[in-house]
Amino acid sequence: MIKNKQAIITKELKNKNILITGGAGSIGTALTKKILEFPVKTVRILDIDEHALFKLGRLIKDSRLRLLLGDIQDYDRVVMAGENVDIVIHTAAVKNIEISEFNPIQTIGVNINGTVNLIKMIMRNKPKKFLNISTDKAVDSSTLYGSTKQIGEKLTTWAGSHLEYTKFGTVRFGNVIESRGNVFEIWNEEVKNNKPLSITLPEMKRYFFHVDEAAEFILKCIPIMNRGEIFVPKMKSFSVKDLADKISKKQKIIGLRPGEKKEEILLTDNELKNSIEKKDMWIIK
Repeated sequence: MIKNKQAIITKELKNKNILITGGAGSIGTALTKKILEFPVKTVRILDIDEHALFKLGRLIKDSRLRLLLGDIQDYDRVVMAGENVDIVIHTAAVKNIEISEFNPIQTIGVNINGTVNLIKMIMRNKPKKFLNISTDKAVDSSTLYGSTKQIGEKLTTWAGSHLEYTKFGTVRFGNVIESRGNVFEIWNEEVKNNKPLSITLPEMKRYFFHVDEAAEFILKCIPIMNRGEIFVPKMKSFSVKDLADKISKKQKIIGLRPGEKKEEILLTDNELKNSIEKKDMWIIK
């Protein structure tokens, strides 16, 4: 980050209590490290994974870090976690496509009802800002996961239009290379076991960037969010086959999973018409 952007974020985060839902995950961990570089008051991590919280506490030794065990489907727990919080960053989600398709009730419970609980908490506790983390799978969604994330975006935009005491926004991006359960984790396991790399289709394309880039983009959006805008970074699209070739030439084609697309898009044509284009992002109004 360049100096003036750093100063803007410092001013935004100084002496603030910050709550990150799902904060013991890959993006949440990177984001927590970044945020603790600033003069914040506390960073509260609300996560359902006890072991992941334990590992995060071992990884980051900082007296400002608070590890909270809880489920965003539990409204009372969400209200407790959000007491005297200034900024909420919502990363918690059921995100694996296959698992979400076979567990629709749990997926809807976390991704939709959990988001509703957070918005209800905001109505009660009135933090200054709420930033929802979404995915390109929400664009013209073809999977249950994508559909639930699309509803999460709509809920956030609705709240931004109606709740004047809190500023709302959504960050929507593609795949994060270091996130748990992604294709690189699968490929690394297959390489380790001397197996061919699993390729869905040779022509499949996906948007990728690194977890540090994701964390920096999230922080960049906090000062400029207002009434439920969606912030979309200008990410690079990569052929999955080209990425696999860099790891191993030994590959097997497994075909598309139910609902999976050959190519994702970051925003629709209609959203593009209704957006402001910046050097590094689109802001959907």
